[in-house]
Amino acid sequence: MKVLVTGGAGFIGSAVVRKLVLQGLAEVVTVDALTYAGNLASLAPVMEDRRHRFVQADIRDGEAMASLLEAEAPDAVMHLAAESHVDRSIDGPAAFIDTNIVGTYTLLEAVRGYWSGLRVSRKEAFRFHHVSTDEVYGSLGPTGAFKETTAYAPNSPYSASKAASDHLVRAWHHTYGLPVVTTNCSNNYGPYQFPEKLIPLMILNGLEEKPLPVYGAGANIRDWLHVEDHADALWLVLTRGTPGQVYNIGGDAERRNIDVVHLICDLLDEAVPTGKIRRKLIAFVTDRPGHDARYAMDISRIAAELDWRPGYSFESGLRQTLDWYLANRSWWEAIRSGQYRGDRLGLGAIGVSSASAGVP
Repeated sequence: MKVLVTGGAGFIGSAVVRKLVLQGLAEVVTVDALTYAGNLASLAPVMEDRRHRFVQADIRDGEAMASLLEAEAPDAVMHLAAESHVDRSIDGPAAFIDTNIVGTYTLLEAVRGYWSGLRVSRKEAFRFHHVSTDEVYGSLGPTGAFKETTAYAPNSPYSASKAASDHLVRAWHHTYGLPVVTTNCSNNYGPYQFPEKLIPLMILNGLEEKPLPVYGAGANIRDWLHVEDHADALWLVLTRGTPGQVYNIGGDAERRNIDVVHLICDLLDEAVPTGKIRRKLIAFVTDRPGHDARYAMDISRIAAELDWRPGYSFESGLRQTLDWYLANRSWWEAIRSGQYRGDRLGLGAIGVSSASAGVP
């Protein structure tokens, strides 16, 4: 089986690529435009593997996508390429509209043209897997969980752009018959995550004894999913999911942001003691505009149909993640020293300046 993975140099995409290649599940063509969050170092374990090929290309380039599909003749496309950080979408929504909506449309049309020309057996077996987010559903109250049937209510430019892309994928299935599957995931964490996100930012700031900025009172709740569990689920959906179906993927690990930061502090104090208590580095900062209160995923469908449940507990997954960052300084030091230094994002809408980095 040959799989084309868009956004394969990103955090989740690279985890998928490493899984498929290193476990011998598929031959992989990785496609990535290498924007700020794309990192070839995340693909280092597979870059020299004969079952893997990297192509730098942009999903917004329809001719490039059509040519690549024709040349590589994949059996499936896993679409993970996206602008993905809420704070960046607040500061610059245009890039999210362009990549997540226009880019997905352009890719869908290229894939539809390729798929239409396949012989019947390959056409029936082909899959287009669209990877999306729980944020399309909006914000939850203190109880309940998002189901696949939950009405969409996106609250940020990022989630609105992903909701639009989800609708496009659904439409291409129902209008043109393109065999698609869609997944909506909760907050991911794990090795190789770009350090603007909550968990790696807190780990690295705590390691360097810098302030740990937490939005508001840190009361916002997220369901945390280890990226390797997510990659396992994505493969199952691609290979065993029902065309036209949507599957929610979550970690069954709801935590308040402040509790996540507290645990990171305690793990760092244990692993890299300095004689100081890192919880004292926590600094509460002005909240993000329109900050969703709570996300939680009902994963009963994927559990029942595909027999998937997360393998990591949050505590074991966070410890594994911390150990990885401690053991792979060269990966994140290259980012911290150049492309991203921890500057706070997502303040353009409220006109507040801060040297602190934005966190979910």
